[in-house]
Amino acid sequence: MLSRRLGRNGPQVSALGLGCMGMSDFYGPSDEAESRATISEALDCGVTFLDTADMYGPHTNEELVGRAIAGRRHEVFLATKFGVVRGADARARRVDSTPAYAKRACEASLKRLGVDHLDLFYLHRRDPGVPIEDTVGAMAELVHEGKVRFLGLSEVSAETLRRACAQAPIAALQSEYSLWTRGLEKEILPAARELGVALVAYCPLGRGLLTGEMAGVDGLSDDDVRRDQPRFRGANLTANLAVVESVRALASQVGCTPAQLVLAWLLAQGESVVPIPGTRRSGHLRENIGALNVALSTNQLRTITGAVGEAVGSRAPDVTRLEQ
Repeated sequence: MLSRRLGRNGPQVSALGLGCMGMSDFYGPSDEAESRATISEALDCGVTFLDTADMYGPHTNEELVGRAIAGRRHEVFLATKFGVVRGADARARRVDSTPAYAKRACEASLKRLGVDHLDLFYLHRRDPGVPIEDTVGAMAELVHEGKVRFLGLSEVSAETLRRACAQAPIAALQSEYSLWTRGLEKEILPAARELGVALVAYCPLGRGLLTGEMAGVDGLSDDDVRRDQPRFRGANLTANLAVVESVRALASQVGCTPAQLVLAWLLAQGESVVPIPGTRRSGHLRENIGALNVALSTNQLRTITGAVGEAVGSRAPDVTRLEQ
């Protein structure tokens, strides 16, 4: 397994991570036995960078991951997040990035995961009414206490990232980034590189659409969050599926699957980019790992970048909106 560094002076992690969210939430019925087997296989293959959050479930994903890594904690670089608080209604949520909540959330995550420290602790979303310096200051205290090793942020602006880095070392910024979600390339990604912060790319497969295996939402369960997302609806979906056909054709020319093509493209965007494709199935896991063996030439990268533009439709309501 290839490795990449999180941050200028940060830890080495597997070049591909594993997003665990869909094992418990948002993408239809879950199967814990299958999910735990996939996590075990990921570790066997050297994919040691696991990503979860307290809001997934809520809480149940951390518990699942904790059970899956029991006895193998030393093999895992474990990342979780705080800041999004779910209500009784699964779609109701608020953001709490206060220092007091950061500390309570850390303690709760440690307990659910069954570990004595977190390798990477992200602020999942920021409340603009809470100074980022206050939140990061509280997170840094957790590092001094030995409860957290490294700090991260998710979906913040370049300005907020700069302010956070002035307060304490930030190893990683997690944001949505894929072949057709590239808005952060203008300001956020350059700022992260300048500051020595790794970019952890979530939804690198366009929530499954870029794999070429989806024709729409008809086959999805009623509670699958993609049914409500603009890119999966009406004329937007029609336009986006045409783009997927272009990806499929490009992948055929390269000699790989569409999923491997888009992951290889992301990996080629620089050593500071670490994709974390999510899956609960071992077959998809092995396919994703195969992207590490896809070497794209400069001409191929140029062709792929030019052939695929931004997806039609906003990427998701509210919870995945970039901070303004």
